[in-house]
Amino acid sequence: MRARRIVPTLLLAVGALLAAAGPAAASPQEAGDQVALRALGLYLGPIDGEVGPEARAATEALQKRAGLPVTGVIGTRTRLALGPLGRPLFGTRPIIPGDFGLDVSALQFLLSREGFYHAALDGYFGRHLDAAVRAFQQKAHLTVDGIAGLQTLAAVVARGGAHPAPPHRIYVVQSGDSLTAIAARFGTTMARLAHLNHLQPAQVLLIGRRLEVPARPATVALAASRSDVQNLLDLWAGKLGVSPDLVRALAWMESGYQPNVVSSVGARGVLQVMPSTRAFVEQVLVGHPIPQTLDGDIEVGILYLRHLLGQFEGNTGLALGAWYQGERAVKQFGLYQMTKPFVTDVLALKARM
Repeated sequence: MRARRIVPTLLLAVGALLAAAGPAAASPQEAGDQVALRALGLYLGPIDGEVGPEARAATEALQKRAGLPVTGVIGTRTRLALGPLGRPLFGTRPIIPGDFGLDVSALQFLLSREGFYHAALDGYFGRHLDAAVRAFQQKAHLTVDGIAGLQTLAAVVARGGAHPAPPHRIYVVQSGDSLTAIAARFGTTMARLAHLNHLQPAQVLLIGRRLEVPARPATVALAASRSDVQNLLDLWAGKLGVSPDLVRALAWMESGYQPNVVSSVGARGVLQVMPSTRAFVEQVLVGHPIPQTLDGDIEVGILYLRHLLGQFEGNTGLALGAWYQGERAVKQFGLYQMTKPFVTDVLALKARM
């Protein structure tokens, strides 16, 4: 987790650049959709960013499979049916090594058109894309750090053209929710929320309905004593079926049970979860936002740890290695030398918890 870096900058300025540049013939968003449709075995055409007959037919096939209205147009519900490669949209986050999703596919598409990227369009930010981003940054006289943050994305779209999405996310209506309460929770107004979702303010919300809500900036977790933190760690570990000793050891190694720690690379809270990891948990593992509170931060971290344990068939050492250096990297290369001491230390702590 510490090895990952993020640019703590809003990407809205990219949209201003694109508005001035005008629309492009080939859309990287559409290219990302084509990659997602191809991964589902529905699209066999070229990844060209153009909505042609083959792409529309593939979209209609997906909609039929998912029991959705067959329109041939990718809206919110169809995008969810695309799975992990169908989101997040390009321009809604900085893109860093280890990320995956539609925005990564879009970045690969743009850099391939400019002659910097020559590997597969697969939506994964691996070593080939890292090299391409660094080469582009060097050519564009930017800081060469391998992170597609504000300046890099602005330079890419200035050369190739793209249309970033507004920073919206999906919330699933729960029992007892109201439009007013949801608006307050996400720091917006009822009128804006109603407009985004084509609702009448007095309309009854159906449980399970998916609403678009404005992305909320990160908040600082509430202060808590060590015993409070430990109790919450044990509570969520029990709820989610993960060893409390392992969770305690990892939390102690990462933050010393301090809820308000924010690392130099953007990791937050007791378990030092990166924003991109939180997005993965919310968008892929559970399908809805999780409150940015002490409880929520712990829940997110343990959900991700449980996911890693499942991916490595209960092998705690490999799961911890994936926590530190990234899941894909462990599967491809095993544990890096810099990762092994971290794993050893956490396992030693676990034995004493």
